[in-house]
Amino acid sequence: MEQEKNKMEQGKSKQQRMRELVELLNRARKAYEQDNTEIMSNYEYDRLYDELEELEKELGTKMANSPTVNVGYEVVSGLPKERHERPMLSLDKTKEVERLKEFLGTKKAMISWKLDGLTIVLTYQGGELVKAVTRGNGIEGEVITNNAKVFKNVPLQISYQGELILRGEAVIGYKDFEKINEQIQEAEAKYKNPRNLCSGSVRQLNSEITAKRNVKFYAFTLVSAKDVDFHNSRACQMEWLKEQGFEVVEYHEVIRDTVEAEVIKFSEKIAENDFPSDGLVLVYDDIAYGRSLGRTSKFPRDSFAFKWADEIRQTKLLEIEWSPSRTGLINPVAIFEPVELEGTTVSRASVHNISIMEELELGVGDEIEVYKANMIIPQIAQNLTRSGVKDIPKVCPVCSGKTEIRQVSNAKALYCTNPDCQAKHVKAFALFASRDALNIEGLSEATLEKFIDRGFIKEFTDIFHLDKWQEEIQTMEGFGEKSYKNLIANVEKAKVTTLPKVIYALGIPGIGLANAKVICREFSGDVDRMIHATAEELAEIQGVGEVLAGAFVTYFQDEKHVESLKRLIAELEIPKEEESESQQIFAGVNFVITGSVEHFANRGEVKELIESLGGKVTGSVTSKTNYLINNDVTSTSSKNKKANELGVPIISEEQFIKMVEEQK
Repeated sequence: MEQEKNKMEQGKSKQQRMRELVELLNRARKAYEQDNTEIMSNYEYDRLYDELEELEKELGTKMANSPTVNVGYEVVSGLPKERHERPMLSLDKTKEVERLKEFLGTKKAMISWKLDGLTIVLTYQGGELVKAVTRGNGIEGEVITNNAKVFKNVPLQISYQGELILRGEAVIGYKDFEKINEQIQEAEAKYKNPRNLCSGSVRQLNSEITAKRNVKFYAFTLVSAKDVDFHNSRACQMEWLKEQGFEVVEYHEVIRDTVEAEVIKFSEKIAENDFPSDGLVLVYDDIAYGRSLGRTSKFPRDSFAFKWADEIRQTKLLEIEWSPSRTGLINPVAIFEPVELEGTTVSRASVHNISIMEELELGVGDEIEVYKANMIIPQIAQNLTRSGVKDIPKVCPVCSGKTEIRQVSNAKALYCTNPDCQAKHVKAFALFASRDALNIEGLSEATLEKFIDRGFIKEFTDIFHLDKWQEEIQTMEGFGEKSYKNLIANVEKAKVTTLPKVIYALGIPGIGLANAKVICREFSGDVDRMIHATAEELAEIQGVGEVLAGAFVTYFQDEKHVESLKRLIAELEIPKEEESESQQIFAGVNFVITGSVEHFANRGEVKELIESLGGKVTGSVTSKTNYLINNDVTSTSSKNKKANELGVPIISEEQFIKMVEEQK
């Protein structure tokens, strides 16, 4: 009787643990996939996921909301929704090469990168891209067709005229990830990894933003292409996709005897890869055989995911370094005794926020295990001693102002509350002097920090009066007469600028140079109208929206900001953009732009140029269209056909540029 009672108690506690794990993992997944926030490490997530799977097997129970049942993020954005024709399942996974050998048996398979981005389904009809949908929850995804059309390497037109459906991964490379993050001044707005950035870029409501993010698409599965004989081979499908103009994931054909060697070859390439990956995928080459196997409730039976067995090192946490930003966010960074990981020495790892610290119960002196996520990014795997979070700074490490813990999305974060914090000033002035703002060469963040420390700079206008401190600056370390003269010359040069650059330079949250341009254009450069505009007026401007409109209005509700801008403008020379007839060379001229561009970053830039010269850009060819811009002038696309029917001239990008140069 006592034994039965103990069994029942154990069963209850296991059920309780199962429910705890479901709730915790769902919270972490939502934070990661919807809010671009991390509340636990990837390693910790995988460990808890495996624990949940084991419990579910042992108890013979699965909750309806278990992450082992559900696939992908729930669709909650403002994008249109669409159900997938065929469910998009996750893959069963292993870290053991032997399991891959068992899976292969006597069959041939393809092994390829498992890219770490956002899975997209593309549909082509009549040779044109007509639809793009995200994976979403595997059943329903979000329609992102306009965004897919500005991916860097997606063919908008292909030679195959039947209906083609394929799947691939949208990714952003590490170099582009770092470059984009560098441009984001707000530390809390920076993306934690390329996957988060890619998800945010692909699911934009404004495709112009997507276009600037260098998203690339790599095909990995052909779903259907009617009336094409692929000789029952997935490798044949991949080669055919290449012929159609798609970039496909790197793949190699393997059998049981060769799969281990290929896994090693792939692992050796990781350090050099610019694109993020989180393992490999193995899929049977024999299409018919793979389909005959069917699927489980969550996994297809024709493929397997291989996850890298992380190289883990034990070390000691020496300190938590707190790094302030210009917005007041103070980021925790773990400093630990150096260890060798994946061929490099590692001694620090970002902890991202207080929630992750609490999840790990992280305290100085703890014995921790560290690894490189996807063999690239140092992270804490787990805390072995879990002494608990303590000594969260009560004051800012830079200005000694009071700190406070705030809830940001699903995570707790530490903020400095002092509006005059030096760190906030340094970052704000660095943005002000940056290339896309006032472009003051020689005024680096390090130099600004020195000037602010000595009291030379307290507000933006002080930059234009540094000559007051000539003697002091010339005697500073790293400065001399020549350096001083160069700096002053660059400051003088910066006085002649444009209004959008000034607005961007203010550091209004979320307002980049592109947003500043459209706002200034909407109000014809009238500063007074601009700073008194309502959120409703601003939100109606294409490319702005409610969030940015709210940030803009809030900024100028502070009278100090208004007065600061007025003083700044008084120091500057802002030539009024003349809209003379001679400059408005495209007044009354209607353009349509299609296909990829080579001389501009994207089609949005072409549109911007046309509109600045008085022209108009529309989405479809009509009798009112004067020119269709398409680098493939001989294409049989629907727009080209329509243009030919209506007698609308089809010009290449180079012809368009020549037209601009001749008429200006």
